[in-house]
Amino acid sequence: MSRIWVGIDSGKGHHHGLALDAGGKTLLSRRVANDEPELLKQMGDVLALADCRKVTWAIDMTGGEPALLLALLINHGQEVLYIPGRLVNRASDGYRGEGKIDARDAYVIADQARMRRDLRPVCPGDESAIELKLLTGRRTDLVEDRTRVVNRPRGTLLSMFPALERALDMTNTGPLKLLTGCQAPAWISRAGTARLMKWLANRKVRNARSLAEAAVEAAERQHTAVPGEKTIAKLVHTLAEEVMALNEQISEM
Repeated sequence: MSRIWVGIDSGKGHHHGLALDAGGKTLLSRRVANDEPELLKQMGDVLALADCRKVTWAIDMTGGEPALLLALLINHGQEVLYIPGRLVNRASDGYRGEGKIDARDAYVIADQARMRRDLRPVCPGDESAIELKLLTGRRTDLVEDRTRVVNRPRGTLLSMFPALERALDMTNTGPLKLLTGCQAPAWISRAGTARLMKWLANRKVRNARSLAEAAVEAAERQHTAVPGEKTIAKLVHTLAEEVMALNEQISEM
C-alpha cells in the first residue's frame, strides 16, 4: 500500500506540517495554530489528501509543545513516529534549499521518516510516566532557580560583610538559618560564640559550634559598618528565607 509521510516541526504557538508522497514529492505544507480546531482541520485535510493511502506522522518531540497534537493523533488511531531533534539537526546538513526554517525542518522530518526504518512509534502516554516526567522537569527548574536565588543573598552580603560571605556555604541550611538571625559583624561580635551556638542549636542546625566559630571569626575581621547596613541586613534576612523555602520545595519532591 502506498503511503503519505507527514513531518511536524513543533513550536509553542504553531506547528508546521509537511506531507510527502512515497516518492518524496511535497503534497502539503502548512503552518497551523496549536489549538484543537486548527489541528483537527489539518489532520482532516491530510487524511482527505491521502485517500486510500496510509498516513504516517513523524515528530521531533514527544511532550511539551506538541502534547495536544500527539493526543489528537493517537486518539484518532494515527501512526506517529518519533525522530530525535539531534537526528533532524544532523540530517538537515544534507538538504539543500533555504526557505523558512520551520518548513524546511518539517520536510527533513517527513523525509527521514520516509527513508528510515529505525524510528520508534509514539504510544499512548502512560500516566505515571507523564507524571514522573513533569515532576522531574519541575524539580530541575527549582534547582536552577535555587542556583540563581542563592547568588542573591551571597552578592548582597558581600556588599556589607565580605568576610562572612567567604565563610558561609549558602547551599546549606545552617548558614542560611544563621543569616535569618545575624547578618552584620557588630551583631555577631556582641552575640559571641556561646550565645550564637546556642541560638543555632535551638534551631537544630548541624555543627552549630563550628558555624558559630566561623561567624565570630569573620566578625573579628571587620569593625566598620558600611552605609545602609541595616537595610542590607534586612534584605539578606529575606533572601535567606527565600532560599530555605525553595530548598524545602525541592526536598518534598
